[in-house]
Amino acid sequence: MIAGVASLRAMRVVVLGAGFGGLELASRLSEADAGIEVVLVDKSDGFVFGFSKLDVMFGRVGPDHVVHRFSDVVKPGVRMVQAEVTSIDPVAKRVVTTAEELDADILVVALGADLHPELTPGLVEDDRAHEFYTVAGAFALADVLAAFEGGRVVIGVTGTPFKCPPAPSEATLLAHELLETKGVLDRSSIELVMPLGVPIPPSPQASKTILDSFAEKGIVFHGGVLITGLDPERHVALLSDGGEIGYDLFLGVPVHRAPSVVVESGLTDDGWIPVDPLTLETRFPDVYAVGDVTSVGTPKAGVFAEGQAAVVADAILARARSEQPGSQYDGHGICYMEFGHEQIGMVDVFFQAGVTPHGDLIGPSTDLMAQKSHFGSSRIARWFGRDWVSTG
Repeated sequence: MIAGVASLRAMRVVVLGAGFGGLELASRLSEADAGIEVVLVDKSDGFVFGFSKLDVMFGRVGPDHVVHRFSDVVKPGVRMVQAEVTSIDPVAKRVVTTAEELDADILVVALGADLHPELTPGLVEDDRAHEFYTVAGAFALADVLAAFEGGRVVIGVTGTPFKCPPAPSEATLLAHELLETKGVLDRSSIELVMPLGVPIPPSPQASKTILDSFAEKGIVFHGGVLITGLDPERHVALLSDGGEIGYDLFLGVPVHRAPSVVVESGLTDDGWIPVDPLTLETRFPDVYAVGDVTSVGTPKAGVFAEGQAAVVADAILARARSEQPGSQYDGHGICYMEFGHEQIGMVDVFFQAGVTPHGDLIGPSTDLMAQKSHFGSSRIARWFGRDWVSTG
């Protein structure tokens, strides 16, 4: 805390981004009742789980069921600012938004990764090609998939790093289930193109189970390859190894980049924010970063941002109480993955500094459906203070 601040006002923590990391951090600081003023900034209307995008995309629920409005965030000591961040000064810890300027005692950057389908030649131009990682893209695909009458489906990753490495495999298996349900498998095929050699490298068990499922279903896996572009006239995906794959429907994972406002702030090296892997501190005093915007060494997935936020919350509370921080980030995370037909697997992995990443797979089984549901509903209860309800 800056000298003299305590006698004038409460410590102010400005959190940029209300995803897993920002929501968890704001909730922990609010619950601690330590007299900390939290300002949580996000430009979106609400929060959407990654798995909820797939639920909408494959026609299980409508968008109103999965969007959790930030206007519902009412927590003691937390002020929600719905605005876009236009400037970050990590030295002065000053943030400019489209709504107001904010000065922080402690600044936490949790702005995630921006998605850029336009950076892959042909992806935006081809009417048979779509991206499914943005909320808008996934929601728009619900009508596309409902109308699809079968054919050659290619699911591909167009850049690294990318969020939630199991998600392309999950989308592939759910696409197979959809085509089976529609009765068009006999005139369809599915291929997955990924830069990873296997679907989930830290867990050989999970990778084998996924690849066995692919083989059983006749799904072709192209590992260690990227989609470098699409030919909109021929409807062909161009591969980094020089190959080509034709498609009737292309579902792409778009290129990821740190938000431009973060890059312009001077916080990044090699495109992402470097942090201490144990404390999440940046090289700027009293400035932390969590989640997808960092190069901490974990996959870009919400559950890791949540764990990182817990460590930052402990450090901030220790500062407020003049105590020594007692926790360090252990790189642990879990991911629920659908295999189709209500079969859920849970990948349990560790990405610890100096240790080879490793993980296990539980399932897949129908028994994990309730556990996955609780994972989502418990966080909505914690972050929004209410049950998971439709906004419609």
